[in-house]
Amino acid sequence: MSSNNRTETKTLKVGDKAPDFTLKTAERSDWHLADFRGKKNVVLAFVPFAFSGVCSVQLPAYEAELARFKDFDTELVSISMDSTHALAAWAKSMNTSFPLLSDFYPQGQVVDLYGIRHAAGMPERSVFLIDKEGIIRYIEITNTPGELPNDEDLFESLRKIA
Repeated sequence: MSSNNRTETKTLKVGDKAPDFTLKTAERSDWHLADFRGKKNVVLAFVPFAFSGVCSVQLPAYEAELARFKDFDTELVSISMDSTHALAAWAKSMNTSFPLLSDFYPQGQVVDLYGIRHAAGMPERSVFLIDKEGIIRYIEITNTPGELPNDEDLFESLRKIA
């Protein structure tokens, strides 16, 4: 992992139990982290803004790797503080098929639970790998919103828990 990026948040570190939450998908259905406990690993990809340049590169890159995530029995989701309406339009524009979750109301509740609110108010670009038992096995938080997380480090962590 890039030595410039952080591996813990204000509230969480690797080895901690992942805080449970429920958020709305772009299609306005409920998505529960607890539904995957004992069944699948989960990757939470927090992104600052729908339709922004770097985020609009990051999510299609994940879409291209969906088979790889599935090979590791892993559910991939993206989380932002954008509304479900914005996320639905963004998902359609990018042709993504994995869930985009809205932490819109109450604004940033899950972002704060995971300790990754940027000083400017949006989520920090970050990735969390949660194993089937609900334990955080990998965290990467980029130091600037313009950086992309290191996918190979994430997949190496997935290989280790497989």
